[in-house]
Amino acid sequence: MCFAPQADVAGGLVVGAIGVDAFRHLRGRNSHLLLAGLPLLLGAHQLDEAFVWWGLDGHVPHEVGRVALWIYLLIAFVVVPTFVPIAVLALEPTPQRRRSMMPFVVLGAAVSAVLLAAMLRGPIDVTEHPYHLAYSINISHGGLVVALYVVATCGALLFSGYRHIEIFGVANLIAVALLAWLTIDGFASLWCAYAALAAGAIALHMRYAKPHRATPYVLS
Repeated sequence: MCFAPQADVAGGLVVGAIGVDAFRHLRGRNSHLLLAGLPLLLGAHQLDEAFVWWGLDGHVPHEVGRVALWIYLLIAFVVVPTFVPIAVLALEPTPQRRRSMMPFVVLGAAVSAVLLAAMLRGPIDVTEHPYHLAYSINISHGGLVVALYVVATCGALLFSGYRHIEIFGVANLIAVALLAWLTIDGFASLWCAYAALAAGAIALHMRYAKPHRATPYVLS
């Protein structure tokens, strides 16, 4: 996610602190529990990647680096594509809106299952490049799986009944495409900076969003 282990540690601590703040503002809104937990998940993800870096650089035992690699990929490939659509589904106030989220939940679960199976078959690996780490697993039709991953995660946001979450989904889709292109082009990985911004947006929602009403928060 970040361009160096030090950045991963700093980013993970910042994002984790934002997650704690988001939880402090739940105010009994159980439907927001998973959304508030997303920054904590992202923060833990960044902290874990620091150990992947250190394992490659020989600063921690090789076995520690491999365990960190597995944890990192499990969060990125298995947890996130299912977690995000379920978190959005939990926000929706009506059965009709929740039903509209179910295709993204099912798709996310399918993507998670495919990626988990690929990880278990192996091999999985990580390579250090200037300013970012490149993760690899052996999977067929990787481009299609990536596209479905984006549909499951960003699509759930785009079709939310909340206008501000829908807007966040548009911004998320643009940011994912831009950051992926920059990383492929050899630019320093800035995913950790985006994670901090996304966590901040969630924390602001938790602080200032009003309780559910039929309008104006829910699209008709």
